[in-house]
Amino acid sequence: MKLELCSFSGYKIYPGHGKTFVRSDSRTFRFLNNKAASFFLRKTNPRKVLWSVIYRRINRKGITEEASKKRSRRSVKHQRAIVGASLDTLKAQREQKPEVRAAIRQEAIEKAKASKKLNAEKKKAAKATQSKQTAENKVLKQTTRGSGNKGR
Repeated sequence: MKLELCSFSGYKIYPGHGKTFVRSDSRTFRFLNNKAASFFLRKTNPRKVLWSVIYRRINRKGITEEASKKRSRRSVKHQRAIVGASLDTLKAQREQKPEVRAAIRQEAIEKAKASKKLNAEKKKAAKATQSKQTAENKVLKQTTRGSGNKGR
């Protein structure tokens, strides 16, 4: 049993099926059905006909399995030092007991809060002295404005 291929659509034509068209230059074309033959005779490009095999192959339609799956490389984890802390200090911290780590963390938090509070007090004091200076400058400006030559 010999299977032919449709000249337009690319589908298989089984024996006893299809239609043969012989052109005036004696070239033969075999078509699956009348639909494919009429498209061919209209000189329609099979690459633009959605149901043809050529279109489906070009636009990668209906491919259920990929030819070869891309191999994904497994990510290898490396332990690296962080800026300001070497790998040894990081390992030592990791091996500490949770209670010790919590105590150290709490101490660091309290230290940070104290320094923040100290900075806030410094800012407040600086602002107070600055506001006193601006108030004095305003008073000076008001007194100098009033003492001008009124009668020229």
